[in-house]
Amino acid sequence: MDTSVENGTITRSDIPLRVINSTPEAILKAKKRARLSFRQIRTENVFKKTLMIMGIVMILLVVGILLTLIVQSQLSISALGPKYLWSKVWDPVQDIYGAWPFLLGTLMTSFLALIISIPFSIAVAIFLGEYHPKGWLPDLLKNTVELIAAVPSVIYGFWALAVMVPLVRSFESHIGVEPVGVGVFSASLILAVMIIPYAASLGQSMIKLVPSHLKEAAYGLGATRWEVIRSVVLPYTKSGLFAGILLSLGRALGETMAVTMVIGNTSLIPKNIFAPGNTMASVIANEFTEADKPVYLSALIELGLVLFLVTVVINMIGKKIIDRFTND
Repeated sequence: MDTSVENGTITRSDIPLRVINSTPEAILKAKKRARLSFRQIRTENVFKKTLMIMGIVMILLVVGILLTLIVQSQLSISALGPKYLWSKVWDPVQDIYGAWPFLLGTLMTSFLALIISIPFSIAVAIFLGEYHPKGWLPDLLKNTVELIAAVPSVIYGFWALAVMVPLVRSFESHIGVEPVGVGVFSASLILAVMIIPYAASLGQSMIKLVPSHLKEAAYGLGATRWEVIRSVVLPYTKSGLFAGILLSLGRALGETMAVTMVIGNTSLIPKNIFAPGNTMASVIANEFTEADKPVYLSALIELGLVLFLVTVVINMIGKKIIDRFTND
């Protein structure tokens, strides 16, 4: 029965003839259903407006963060100019500030960690999503992966100092590199461990969403399990897998504590991946409380602005690539 509601009331023309000719109880039930329908419509409108307001608040929050960084770094921007980005010297004592060593260190550690983590992330996603979706071993592996994402980064830093740095130092001595232990390579290794769960979890979910009839058709044509994964599963889930990798990269770019504890914290440009270095997040964490000059403090805030913009640009590039994969 179609019932039209206007201003919360129901008119006689809105009630079907069989209801008009029915008993008063039937008419009361029809009116009750009409009022219920009106409340549902009103609730839906309130819910829609609430979602819209929340979305606008999130946009305003991001814009507010950006504007705050720009305003607070105006002193550094006007005093140092564009050369701040490519200057290679960071010496607060002499009021010389250059972001290039930290920008390079951030990109080196993040992309090296991403390269190291991708094979493990995809392997875990395929194992949990295709080979063994159920069972005690997949459940144990899934819980372990989720636990990796939940462990505080400072714990990773302590573990890296106690276990990973000595191993890296031994490895460096065997390959003829100065056995420092701390450096870009150590920071990349611990970052790789930390970002594996993001791509693995999203990849696993995407692999489970592959329609079963596509895989069954491939098996029916005589394809092996590996051929189904290579020719059906991975092409179908490529946008989701790349989205997970992009999420991992964003996590690596902003990591602070674990990287700070093992990267070496030097303001020099790393000579190689085994040399000590620094990232934008770690130098802000190390020196923000020590900034005793207005220009020094403003330069650190501008470093945060650069990190914000780098993250935004990389995510925009990633979104474009995902859209291209999805439309192909």
